[in-house]
Amino acid sequence: MTNNTILRQIRYTFNYTDSEMIHLFASGGFEVTRAQVSDWLKKEEEENFRELEDIQLAVFLNGLINEKRGKKEGEQQDPEKKLNNNIILRKLKIALNLRDTDILELFNLADMYISKPELSSFFRKPGHRQYRMCKDQFLRNFLFGMQKKYRKEV
Repeated sequence: MTNNTILRQIRYTFNYTDSEMIHLFASGGFEVTRAQVSDWLKKEEEENFRELEDIQLAVFLNGLINEKRGKKEGEQQDPEKKLNNNIILRKLKIALNLRDTDILELFNLADMYISKPELSSFFRKPGHRQYRMCKDQFLRNFLFGMQKKYRKEV
């Protein structure tokens, strides 16, 4: 999945306006313009599409954590320069204050059934022998489950 797709999914799920998106980036420590946000939200084939870099998505996710959980006292975490699906999944788990059972429920909403040990393998450190890479299908289904649970129809 591309960073732009993930950003679009999160925006759609929580029905964020451009102003709210700008505020989330600012909360993560990065000032953006409405034009930048608009270009990141466009599809690849559209004119003025701009690719969202890993560090920019990390800043957005940190802003989402700050917004949903409250800003931490003291020094803010530096955004990761390189993201993978495991880190994105972890950041969404933190932002939404999800427990393992909540995450499994979101997967079930997307008709994807995984075991608790399989889920915990996504949150282990990369050097651990039980660590497993979170593939796109897992992240895609997690985001779809989030959409089913958190999307308020307008």
